[in-house]
Amino acid sequence: MTTTPQTSAPQHLPSPRRHRRIRRARPAVAAAVLGAVGVTVAVQSPDGAAAPPPGYRQEDLRRDTDAVRALGITGVQARVTTTSGRDLVATAGVAVSGRNRPVPREGYFRIASTGKALMATVVLQLADEGTLSLDDTVDRRLPGVIDGNGNDGRRMTVRQLLQNTSGLHDDLPGFDTPQEYYEHRYDTYTPEQIVARAMKHHPDFPPGTGWSYSNTGYVVLGMIVEAVTGRPWQEEVRRRILRPLGMNHTYLPGSTPTLRRPHADGYQVFASGERTDVTEQIVPDLGGYVSTTADVNRFFRALLGGTLLSEARMAEMKDTVPVAERFEVFWPGGRYGLGLVNRPLTCGGSYWSHEGGEAGYITLNGATDDGTRTVTVSMSTSFNDLGTTLGQHRTAGALVDHALCDTPGNTRRS
Repeated sequence: MTTTPQTSAPQHLPSPRRHRRIRRARPAVAAAVLGAVGVTVAVQSPDGAAAPPPGYRQEDLRRDTDAVRALGITGVQARVTTTSGRDLVATAGVAVSGRNRPVPREGYFRIASTGKALMATVVLQLADEGTLSLDDTVDRRLPGVIDGNGNDGRRMTVRQLLQNTSGLHDDLPGFDTPQEYYEHRYDTYTPEQIVARAMKHHPDFPPGTGWSYSNTGYVVLGMIVEAVTGRPWQEEVRRRILRPLGMNHTYLPGSTPTLRRPHADGYQVFASGERTDVTEQIVPDLGGYVSTTADVNRFFRALLGGTLLSEARMAEMKDTVPVAERFEVFWPGGRYGLGLVNRPLTCGGSYWSHEGGEAGYITLNGATDDGTRTVTVSMSTSFNDLGTTLGQHRTAGALVDHALCDTPGNTRRS
């Protein structure tokens, strides 16, 4: 994610890779809201029985999901998972613009930067095993890769990459118009090419002296995982996380530009107000994971529940620093750990998450400190203006807060 001016949204909000600029809201965007959309909601349990969870109920999730859809989002799906073993699931809107097909409750979507939490978990497991140290310099593991224009891998550590305090600048390829999307949607980039783009720039700050969201930093982490294990980092994620947890609906499309079915199509509303179906594109692997709300909740439940990391490593993952001021617009009170974001709850305490944004898909999620309650909301529309994007995040963030506080949607617990 590139460092952007104060008037711009962080690049992963809504998109970590594809959109270099976010412009202020235009009235035309609100007029693009689809008509004739519906909302469905169901409570699921392993035995097929239907029963609402206490506190935050069907009508609350229905209201919150519909509030997100009303902002001009083509389709929304949300899932709340609790210790009861029953999931509260709601959808709103349509799967394809202009059609009446509902959003699938088990639909696939691109999780984008949520995948950083997967990467961080693998790195911390390797540290637990003694395969690497969080205080290793990048140059020790990747000699000469971070070099030039003031970038120095001898001064940059694995921990700093994980915490976005490395200072690595993002210069990610992307598109700002429908024409650019059609021209570049099948472009591919190697990790080395992404890092080489960053090396053309001075660092945002000397390592360890500031905070700036860096997708490039996580690309470097993937290269380090491959260097120390001798296996592709994707295989490490698969064998350490996806297989053990039964996350059978989480995968990397690779060079396949389409998503498995069922899914809602993803739409980008560009600065012109034009709503473009951007579902079909090739996304670099690190940001390219596709998943479902059930799998994302399963991951955060296991991670925060202590299944994936030792107590000591989990404590390191939760050791946070303040995010840059410009990010507080999107993450009020937010602090960044090692691949995890910590944010306050209106009912007291805080929750853990890692949002994700790729052209056409925005994901917000959250888990209580012990992982006993998790929520994921996927939206199949992203915007190129700041005002609408802020509204989208605030409204979806309210859904996350209500669900984790187990509080009815329009009530703040005292």
